[in-house]
Amino acid sequence: MMKEADDAALVREYKETGRLDYLAALYERYMNLVYGVCLKYLDEESSKDAVMQIFEELIEKVKNHEVQNFRGWLHVLSRNHCLMKIRAAKGRVVSIDDNGFMESGENIHPENGFNLEANLQAMERCLETLPEEQKRSVNLFYLQEKSYREVAEITGYEMTKVKSYIQNGKRNLKICMEKN
Repeated sequence: MMKEADDAALVREYKETGRLDYLAALYERYMNLVYGVCLKYLDEESSKDAVMQIFEELIEKVKNHEVQNFRGWLHVLSRNHCLMKIRAAKGRVVSIDDNGFMESGENIHPENGFNLEANLQAMERCLETLPEEQKRSVNLFYLQEKSYREVAEITGYEMTKVKSYIQNGKRNLKICMEKN
């Protein structure tokens, strides 16, 4: 039954029963996607660890979020997980051993980590330039991983307005980021 079930059915079954085999069957479909996303940000070993950590996160997050499109939602969750790991690693102490090799608590592709952090800072600056409705909607949808419906409930905006604010906010962020 689990192999043929669509994503939404497996999410629903997991939420209703709490049985991990439903969630595991669903996650197994997208483990390669998650691993690929992690490899964009982290080294191979850290990516393997992240795949397991993301599954552990899912156990609670799927229960607490309204997931419309599991694949897309998982992609965003995976990316955010990696970004948080990079940010956490940025504050760690780096030392040089006797052979002149640098050691860090986490191995990250240096160019990706640096560019990523610069992009995050630019995005945060650009986010502040958006009109309040767009800024609030984009923040809730992308950064706090809320669904359209949850954004509408939290903000009191109409659903069509929420979608418009998110779409326009995303476009305005992109324009601002390209200028920087």
